[in-house]
Amino acid sequence: MEVLAHPIYEYNKGLRNLVLHTMSSADREKAERKLKSNHIKYYIQEVSAKKINVFIGADVCVEVLMRIVADKSLNELTPAEDFILGTLLGYDKKQQCSRLLKKLQNEELPKMRIA
Repeated sequence: MEVLAHPIYEYNKGLRNLVLHTMSSADREKAERKLKSNHIKYYIQEVSAKKINVFIGADVCVEVLMRIVADKSLNELTPAEDFILGTLLGYDKKQQCSRLLKKLQNEELPKMRIA
């Protein structure tokens, strides 16, 4: 299978504004060549010595992503950052809300003010 074929298809067809694809780090150069030749904005994050996360998408989405994950792995994201990333990736909003609430279940809710 061609490197990143499906994620690029999803992005080009407008199905997603941001796509995450985890792949072998051995294919990093191929992936970068392909993305550059297609003029697609991307960000690559090392997961381990053998795996990388490749995020591709709209310029503004990749820019937001880079500000959120630039210096940490995905499992180190705050609940709010995890929620934003999941939403950017097009994950189901209801599931993202449930996931966020589960992560926040032990935190005290702020008092609501009624004007």
